[in-house]
Amino acid sequence: MNCVVTAGPTFEALDNVRRLTNFSTGRLGTELANFLTARGHAVTLLLGEQATYGGASGARRIARYTTTANLMEKLQALAEQNIGAVFHAAAVSDFRFGKIWSRSSTGELNEVNSRKLSTRSGPLLAELLPTPKVIAHLRQWYPQARLVGWKFEVDGDRASVLQAAEQQLQDCRTDACVVNGPAFGEGFGLVSGAGRCASLAGELELFAALAALLPPR
Repeated sequence: MNCVVTAGPTFEALDNVRRLTNFSTGRLGTELANFLTARGHAVTLLLGEQATYGGASGARRIARYTTTANLMEKLQALAEQNIGAVFHAAAVSDFRFGKIWSRSSTGELNEVNSRKLSTRSGPLLAELLPTPKVIAHLRQWYPQARLVGWKFEVDGDRASVLQAAEQQLQDCRTDACVVNGPAFGEGFGLVSGAGRCASLAGELELFAALAALLPPR
């Protein structure tokens, strides 16, 4: 089956030399791609340019992405192929930069437009704007595919994480959502709606459960 796995972080430029990004190595998504490839699936791995994981990838094709917009472009382009499943594990930046202002010694704010912001300009104020939600577009682009999202949560508790996953399933019409992170606790959860959550102790269990979601070939 033709599968797409997204992995690693996006970034958003502050200027031509500075970036806003997420803490993500791309390891988990890369190893999921390897797991699926080893089981005979044709995997395209969309890997963030800033991913630091150095392990080998056995995916049939690896394509690098940069910003959230660039990742969306690559996912939409792949929708023209016969894709059976999309595993969206990328750590997408929730914000991009809007306007930038410098504050003068008198407190006056002046908008700054520069390819490299100067520290001599004094304190800077940056406007943060939300980036588009990539997962919200997947069902439109891949109407027949199995779609799996991700929720890595730091704040809250297990109940709030599961509620957020259920909301993602409803809002984005995905088939399942992987949950993990400090707010969830040890291991992973695979949420598939109607209060169903499979508890998975480690990555191999998670990968096997995700592979089991694929329709018969």
